[in-house]
Amino acid sequence: MELHTADQYLVAEAGVDLLAVLEALKGTGLYPPFPPVELPGGVGGLVARGGFAQNFFFPAEVLGLTFRTPKGRVVRAGGVVVKNVQGYDLVRPFVGSFGLLGEALEVVFRLRPGQVSLFLRRPFSGEFPALSPSPRFLFALKEGEAWWLYAYHFGPEKEVARFHETFGGEEVGPLDLRPLFPRGMGVGEGPLKDLRFAWRDGGKTPEAPALFQRLAASL
Repeated sequence: MELHTADQYLVAEAGVDLLAVLEALKGTGLYPPFPPVELPGGVGGLVARGGFAQNFFFPAEVLGLTFRTPKGRVVRAGGVVVKNVQGYDLVRPFVGSFGLLGEALEVVFRLRPGQVSLFLRRPFSGEFPALSPSPRFLFALKEGEAWWLYAYHFGPEKEVARFHETFGGEEVGPLDLRPLFPRGMGVGEGPLKDLRFAWRDGGKTPEAPALFQRLAASL
């Protein structure tokens, strides 16, 4: 990994674990665009699935990436600054493409500053609530026979304190969710839900539009 604190970005190989990124950022006051959970495929898997549990536009947090297309070409897209697009922007189509455009090799994440962070859980009612302030990450997890709502937020101390007061619940530590998906993480009813999808072990990937399939065939 390459951490650039002054410019607030991080370069990580696709195989790097998500919790390893969080460990590397300890004490910097900077946070990546994912909560403190471990998921199948590490950084590369996260980008292929279009992020996890975020309450914001995840593709904008991926400044650049290097990937190998299905035909074996190695493509470098984006860069290390926000306004870095020259010609076709392949970063945003790749993010959330579930492997249709190829395999990520290296990812450049934008980092966000925050004074403090908090990871909480409370019983899940079956519907994602509207919260103010809204946490940056929100997901539901089935543990045994019970469902729990997890929320993770970072930012200024007073804002995070207001979030704690609004959400309530109990504080939790990082989670390793990989054992839930021994055959891979796919879309479908399963033990995990976020604001985009329900996730299941070995589930299918969403069907791509015809125009997107044409793009994949051209790479």
